[in-house]
Amino acid sequence: MAGAIALGGVFLIGTLWYSLVEGWSWEDAAYMTVITLATVGYGETHPLGSRGRLFTIALILLGVINIGYIVNRFTEAIIQGYFQEGIRLQQQRRLMESLTEHYIICGFSRTGRQIAKEFRAEDVPFVVIDSEMESVQRAQAEGYTAYQGDATLDDTLLKVGVERAICLVAALPSDAENLYIVLSAKTLNAGIRIIARASTEEALQKLRRGGADQVISPYITGGKRMAAAALRPQVLDFVDGILAGADRQLYMEEFLLDPAFCPFVGQSLQKARLRSQSGALVLAIRRADGTLIGGPTGDTVLMPDDRLIGMGTAEQLRSLNQILGPIGSQKFRPPKNS
Repeated sequence: MAGAIALGGVFLIGTLWYSLVEGWSWEDAAYMTVITLATVGYGETHPLGSRGRLFTIALILLGVINIGYIVNRFTEAIIQGYFQEGIRLQQQRRLMESLTEHYIICGFSRTGRQIAKEFRAEDVPFVVIDSEMESVQRAQAEGYTAYQGDATLDDTLLKVGVERAICLVAALPSDAENLYIVLSAKTLNAGIRIIARASTEEALQKLRRGGADQVISPYITGGKRMAAAALRPQVLDFVDGILAGADRQLYMEEFLLDPAFCPFVGQSLQKARLRSQSGALVLAIRRADGTLIGGPTGDTVLMPDDRLIGMGTAEQLRSLNQILGPIGSQKFRPPKNS
């Protein structure tokens, strides 16, 4: 900008000199100034005396300096931009390659932003995918790892490490795109857990058939929560308080009983004494075949691949994790201290 202003000033000075001092017309004065600054080698428009030639020499030097400055700045901007973009892409590639046992959020709309906030509160590694650069920049401004790309494409999912991820959330507004994501992700990583957003009942069924482990309809879920808030407000507040947010005192977590590590498989809850050892409460048990046992008694026997749903403070759940394990990080996320 400064170079262009300076060049314009030199052009104005040259035109005024040839017009006012040499007595040329404005057209001839401007033409002479342009060919002088451009150093094209044309002859003088009108004969010049010694004074005029000295001024022309000075004008040529000023023009060369200004044009050289402009070209230098322009070249520098191009080269810096090229290398900076290359460095940025290389850093992003290294970051994506380092991700493991992470979560993937497809879509950074209002739903995706809320999911990202909850993931950050839980201190879990995750990456955001969105096709819009504005959304990616917003995610990056909030401190999230983000990648611009079409989440329905296998190449995009591979670049964010879908084969190493433990969970993917398809939160795009389009049910069709979420279905494509589910199909692609399950093909690339059959063991990944997928949570998908659905707008309609029909889409909900199709996403489940497509391989989504859990399908959430914001409208259905929102309606149920509003009804619960009206009918059982204290219950809803309690459940919300232990499921979400960074300032919780109580947490709920699930634990997978791996028979290779858990010493209590085959024992009853009474014999295992999980409550007395950890202080955490076992609320329910999900059997490997999907059967849910709510409020298990002391006679309930722990079976291989059971999933225990426990509630307690962060320390109580960490203690329960140690008692049941050690269990790999992909099986359990220790609660984050508030």
